[in-house]
Amino acid sequence: MNVEIKELDIVLGVRNILISEEDAKILGIQPGFRLLVSKKNFKKIFFASISSKIVKKGEAIASPGTGLKKGDLVDISNAPPLKSINAIKKKIYGEKLTSDEIKDIITDIVNENLSNIELSSYVTAIQTLDLDDDEITGTIESMVSTGESIKFDYEVYDVHSIGGVPGNKYALITVPILAAAGLRVPKTSSRAISSAAGTADVMEVLARVDLSMEEIKRVVDSVGATLVWGGALNLAPADDKIIRIEQPLGLDPQAQVISSVLAKKKATGIDTLLIDIPMGDEAKVKTGFEARKLAERFIRIGERIGINVSCAITYGGQPIGRAVGPALEAQEALRALEGKQTSNSLIVKSLELASILLEESGLSEKGKGKDLARSILASGKAREKLLEIISAQGGKGIEKSDDIELGKFVEEIRANTDGYISYISNKAIIEMARLLGAPFSKKAGIWVSKKIGDKVERNESIFILYSESKDRLENALRLSRKIRLYGIEGMVLESIHGQVYRTIKGERK
Repeated sequence: MNVEIKELDIVLGVRNILISEEDAKILGIQPGFRLLVSKKNFKKIFFASISSKIVKKGEAIASPGTGLKKGDLVDISNAPPLKSINAIKKKIYGEKLTSDEIKDIITDIVNENLSNIELSSYVTAIQTLDLDDDEITGTIESMVSTGESIKFDYEVYDVHSIGGVPGNKYALITVPILAAAGLRVPKTSSRAISSAAGTADVMEVLARVDLSMEEIKRVVDSVGATLVWGGALNLAPADDKIIRIEQPLGLDPQAQVISSVLAKKKATGIDTLLIDIPMGDEAKVKTGFEARKLAERFIRIGERIGINVSCAITYGGQPIGRAVGPALEAQEALRALEGKQTSNSLIVKSLELASILLEESGLSEKGKGKDLARSILASGKAREKLLEIISAQGGKGIEKSDDIELGKFVEEIRANTDGYISYISNKAIIEMARLLGAPFSKKAGIWVSKKIGDKVERNESIFILYSESKDRLENALRLSRKIRLYGIEGMVLESIHGQVYRTIKGERK
């Protein structure tokens, strides 16, 4: 059937096409059916939408970005069945997928041939039934093969956190330490999806993060490291499409976490990789047993695809450092590099992660990596290196922590009693920070004045809230009164008193 493409100013979805009710009857289709749309040097699958008024017989409307333009004459026919659909059904029933079946699924994800319902079904099947090592390896290989890759002429290193804990801005300290020591670290990071700030969001306060592959190679060649956004690159593109399905459902299949991380690191040419696995009651990984099992899988799969993987299980029971939100986190990282007083947890974590790779690379003797990392930080060399990275990536004129602007609307949450902080909710802090505007509003966030174990007096500040919107700030304050954000206890947690014993009919009561 031949139709003419009409106006393109209606956004139907990237791969939707609107046809007339009359043409739909001729094709024998319903809304959501797949259609094959063809013209010279063009052949793509679209999903059908149907109208009885907007378009006439022989006309169609496609959204911008589909490769079709007004006036194009195209042929529309029913799309042939996709092999990937049978593979997805096979996984739903708990059967193992072959490498070819996995490649069919990944290829159709990249080409956007699957509906959100079909892709959601696949993600749900992975969540409930898992993938074995062969399937994960096949997924990684397919993800890498359907995207672009970077190759370096020298050994490259990387450190990556699986996330799940707020304020995790270690990379802005660890990466410059490693680069100052002489390692090459082409670090790609993600933006926040459900958290208050991803590494890319934090770095974007200081410099461009949307570098091309050529720019990444140039920066690593010249200054030794990058801190960029992986989403700007066509690395393992299926992963970003899967993530968009996972987040609304609240799903985070372990097999997909492994596939996602290792596929992007493989595509970036990483030789040696350190995985940070935060562990805590409100982190992604809640127990030591879960953390060790995940670490074992990362290491095992890494061996299969040619990446030397190490894992560090880290404390994730409360925020790392005191800053949560892009600008606040960038400011705290710079303060640490400047030698100014900041949270010990951020310094310790950054140094310990750096020490592992310094020892793995042979730049430090076993057991002495932390001393080397600490000396690089104390000497100011790590700060100098970060400033070099910022300049090479297109800096925004920020050279010191005091240059960073924060949200102009500020409020404090104060203690209602004396005591010691016994509990801080990671989830509540993230929810509050996002309500304040983070990560999209870079200046929004929360400063954690008191952490677990800190002494606090009545009416003393526990949290400082920053926002660029007065309404957002007020909404966050209202939320703070409804949720358990923190807990305060005295030093005596429980009082147990002696009992009076007496005997009745031979029994002690």
